[in-house]
Amino acid sequence: MNAQQTTTVASSTYQQGQNEFRDDIIMMVDDEPLMLEVLEVYLQEQGYRHFIAVNDSTKAVDTILRERPDCVFLDLNMPEVDGFEILERIRSTPEIQHLAAIVLTSDTDPETKLKALELGATDFLEKPIDSSELLLRLRNTLRAKAYQDQLTYYDALTRLPNRTFFLERLQASVEHARERHADLALLMVSIDRFQRVNDSLGPMAGDEILKHMAGRLRKLVNDAGVDAHKSQDYGDQVLARMGGDEFAIALPGRLTRSEVMDLAEEIREEVRKPFEYQGHQVFLTASLGMARYPHDAGEPGVLLKSAGAARELARQAGGDVLQQYTKEMTANADARRSLEAELHTAIKKHQLALHYQPQIDTSTGKMIGMEALVRWHHPRRGIIMPDQFIPLAEENGLIVEIDAWVLKYACTKTRAMHKAGFRDLNISVNVSARQFGNPDLVWSVADACSEAGLAPRFLTLEITESLVMEDTEAAAKMLRQLKDIGITVSIDDFGTGHSSLAYLKRFPIDELKIDRSFITEIPDNEDDAAIVKAVIAMAHTLDLRVVAEGAETQSQLDFLKLNHCHAAQGYVISRALPEREFIAFAMKNLGPGRREAATPSPGTKPPHATTESSGS
Repeated sequence: MNAQQTTTVASSTYQQGQNEFRDDIIMMVDDEPLMLEVLEVYLQEQGYRHFIAVNDSTKAVDTILRERPDCVFLDLNMPEVDGFEILERIRSTPEIQHLAAIVLTSDTDPETKLKALELGATDFLEKPIDSSELLLRLRNTLRAKAYQDQLTYYDALTRLPNRTFFLERLQASVEHARERHADLALLMVSIDRFQRVNDSLGPMAGDEILKHMAGRLRKLVNDAGVDAHKSQDYGDQVLARMGGDEFAIALPGRLTRSEVMDLAEEIREEVRKPFEYQGHQVFLTASLGMARYPHDAGEPGVLLKSAGAARELARQAGGDVLQQYTKEMTANADARRSLEAELHTAIKKHQLALHYQPQIDTSTGKMIGMEALVRWHHPRRGIIMPDQFIPLAEENGLIVEIDAWVLKYACTKTRAMHKAGFRDLNISVNVSARQFGNPDLVWSVADACSEAGLAPRFLTLEITESLVMEDTEAAAKMLRQLKDIGITVSIDDFGTGHSSLAYLKRFPIDELKIDRSFITEIPDNEDDAAIVKAVIAMAHTLDLRVVAEGAETQSQLDFLKLNHCHAAQGYVISRALPEREFIAFAMKNLGPGRREAATPSPGTKPPHATTESSGS
């Protein structure tokens, strides 16, 4: 069966009962015209409406491939090409190998039946035909087939057509468009950062939201003139779940480009509406990619690849975007896939390394700590920056392994620096979304410190505003647990997200890190200067340390010092350095015989002064 008949049989039949079988296509292959007429009369009396009669057995397989019936009655004893040969060809042809075939025979020889069974016969009917037995065997065959089709062609969670169904339908739709010189648009939809839902609320919440998402998309597609479960025309549209948080929509030429764009915009707006799960409001966005036949691709596989490349570009742009395909995207997508494959090797072959960007006390100019930043030392491409490979790692799950390595390595190296005489240096490590959503984060942090022999007070975890605001209750609990073991908590990229006094007061944090976008144009930009002053003043009032990142000029450092910003980092101080260069920088910065971290000036809060038992 192909996707066209599967739509009716697998969904409507399976879900609504045997009456829907009356719309199935029944094919009859017999060299006796009278037998064909008898079969059709019997079936018509029971309400079946769609028949294909073939009395030339040489045309049977071609007719099956063209018409794709739901069930075939097949006479075994026919001249030129007998039923055994037809049955063998059916089972060896991938497109029709699962077709239900009820063989008809007047031969009562057990060997005949055994041979037919070995060739894949679904059931038997002996001639002359008994009408009651005919109807019973047909109904049972279609019922079993409908159930199997449901498993084969439909997604168990959302009840939408699945990837197998969609690929078959897309092939047929492209052929349909080619024959009629028509257009076809393909939309690929993925939910941005959906893994965070599973990480924070659990997989059951993720499944529930996917079901609601499927319902919203189904309604939008149906409102646009689509009903995949009643489709009888390859020109109709279809919505499918391709796997995970990915959906696909095939759109025929009768929808104009403007109408396709309107539908995509409606999808984005619908996804933005909050989802409710056990008292939690979950806010999501979607990335969409669009490709068109024949403008962007002439074959189904290429069309799917093109739409997928556009969707990936939308995700890389931050999500909540519709991206139309361009020819350049294919090369970019191929390069991205190659990089992803090499990333697996990079982890196994220890090609990842930490670079360290120094942080200084603005009042003394002395180094007090460093931020650990991961780099990929590629054997051919040289150093690859994290913005090129971390998004890939987040998508394919490798970020979990990278996070664990960064945390343990940073702790180990910091302890080694302490032993080498660089006492009291603090290390800051960024926390990814997957890492923060892991309930074992506190245990893994404690374990990393313990294995390295590093006191937890020397480790700062930098967490972005957006992460703590996704689920404030869970975030507050996690931060309290981190504080309980003595970890310093910093809010990274402060000012770019949901900044508010309410969450600063509620969350047990130690430090605010002002985003570089506010530092770049100070002191000349009055608005940015006012914002930075306000953040510093607010931090002092709340007894929080404040660190500025992205300082590039001496005038910026002077401004930060004048306004009592505790610490700073940026190119004016130093770029992120490999380990050996960082040690050389530290020796020069702290001076011979003076490797201890600089003592903060009076009146400022000591850097990262939390103890193992401190709390907020």
